[in-house]
Amino acid sequence: MKRWIILVVLCQVSLFQARAQSVDWNLIEAVQQYSSGNYKQAQALLQSLSAAVPGDDAVWYYLAMTSVKLGKTDEAQSALEQAVRLDSSNFWYRTMLARLYVAQGKIKEGQAQYERMVKAFPDKEDPTYELLDLYLKQQEFDKALSALDEIQQRRGPSEAVVRTRHDVLASMGRQEEAIRELEQFAQEYASPSVQSILGDYYLNEYQDSLAGVHYGEALALDSSFAPAVLGMSEVYRHKRQYGAYFNTLTPFFSSEEVPVGTKSMYIGNLTRSLDPKILQLHREGFDSLVVLATTHHPSDSTLLTTAGQYYYVTGRIPQAGTYFQQAADAYPQSIGLTATYIQFLNLQEDWPQMRDRSLEAFGRFKEVGFMDYANLANYQLRDFDAIIGNCREVIARYPKDKTICLGAWSMMGDAWHSKGNSREAYKAYEKALRLDSSYAPVLNNYAYYLSLEGKKLKKAYTMSKKTVEAEPDNATYLDTFAWILHLQGKDLEAKPFFKHAMLYGGKDSAVVLDHYAEVLYALGEYETAKLYWRQAKAKNTSGEVPDLEERVKARLQALEEK
Repeated sequence: MKRWIILVVLCQVSLFQARAQSVDWNLIEAVQQYSSGNYKQAQALLQSLSAAVPGDDAVWYYLAMTSVKLGKTDEAQSALEQAVRLDSSNFWYRTMLARLYVAQGKIKEGQAQYERMVKAFPDKEDPTYELLDLYLKQQEFDKALSALDEIQQRRGPSEAVVRTRHDVLASMGRQEEAIRELEQFAQEYASPSVQSILGDYYLNEYQDSLAGVHYGEALALDSSFAPAVLGMSEVYRHKRQYGAYFNTLTPFFSSEEVPVGTKSMYIGNLTRSLDPKILQLHREGFDSLVVLATTHHPSDSTLLTTAGQYYYVTGRIPQAGTYFQQAADAYPQSIGLTATYIQFLNLQEDWPQMRDRSLEAFGRFKEVGFMDYANLANYQLRDFDAIIGNCREVIARYPKDKTICLGAWSMMGDAWHSKGNSREAYKAYEKALRLDSSYAPVLNNYAYYLSLEGKKLKKAYTMSKKTVEAEPDNATYLDTFAWILHLQGKDLEAKPFFKHAMLYGGKDSAVVLDHYAEVLYALGEYETAKLYWRQAKAKNTSGEVPDLEERVKARLQALEEK
């Protein structure tokens, strides 16, 4: 009998060991699947294990990790909480649970978990640092100061702690205490960073001399410390000591250790903020800084663009163009740099080069915007055939893109009209309107050109009415609609639309002013008509209204004869 009992016990022990070994192998397999990125397979194994051995904390931990990878944060939280319940002494489980709370936006739960960990693991520093970060993000500054005290008690004074304490105190409005913290630290420890922060503070307080003392201390510790170099240069600039200012910045701009982005940012800030008179008065010195930077970084696109902006603002257009072109040519894959140079050519009205660059860019990037730039240049060059050809190419290339084809047919219509071929222009407009019957630019141009010919005024009226309903404050559309009303003999109806146009930019157009004067003349408001015609003549410097002088003269002569 005893032998039989012993045999049963031994069988049970063997069976238990076999099951345990099976659990271990399944857990190993699950961890391998997890490590290989097979999260669903790992999760399936771990879910089975959690049911078979619910008291195994490692199973719950890895189940939580797979749930995180699969984006199931609620399931991950539940599994981690179970792992922590099973083994509350596991620092890593509790750390991951606190981080998960924070990642889920459960800040209070995360803080509470970290606060418990600080007490449970007094020899661990990470919970205190992570808790400090939470306090700072939540602007719980008193708690942050307490956390900093605890860190300092453990590790002693450090630059990171004193700078963080300074920032917290400053955020609390306790600026004097914040500065005292830095000054006390600086008396005992060598720190160019802390000295520079003190210099910045006194510079902002207009205490240039005291700022210079602290920047000098920083530079004595590290002669190339960029914040101190820049700060000291500002001290000299405030004192108008430009010789010392340029001497201080020269090694900064020639240094290979200073990031090119920092140099570019400094030049950009100078360009935007300095008085143009100062830039001109000390132009040679400022130029030397730009030349130094670009000489040491001849292929940096950001710096080249910034240099171009500097020369453009200071009136050296050819030099600006050179830098913009260098940036674009150095990085032909950059659509932004290419567009910047084309925009520069547009501002300089260099139409042939703008056209050529734009066409080349269109071929490279296949962006329709570059073809629009090319057509803008062609319009200035009066090359309407080129515009028509470009539009046809765009339509053939993107036949199914409604927006692109709409713009191309619209532009083609304008080009045909500029060539004097109204028939082809109207055909193009009709094709555009088939794509979008409410497209205001085409409706307006189509209606206006019909009105100039005195044809199909009812159709013109209907189209123009849609534009003012869509954009009631667009002076151009208001002018077209009011002019059609005038041609229909409805001057009283036209007048309010012209008055509204005057409020939204109509006074800047010789055409709109002339049209309004004609309506006023038709209504017998002769003196007001004269006033608007005088304004129209003043605005007509480019001959926008070809027959304005002769027509106004004839109108006034007719008035005298009356």
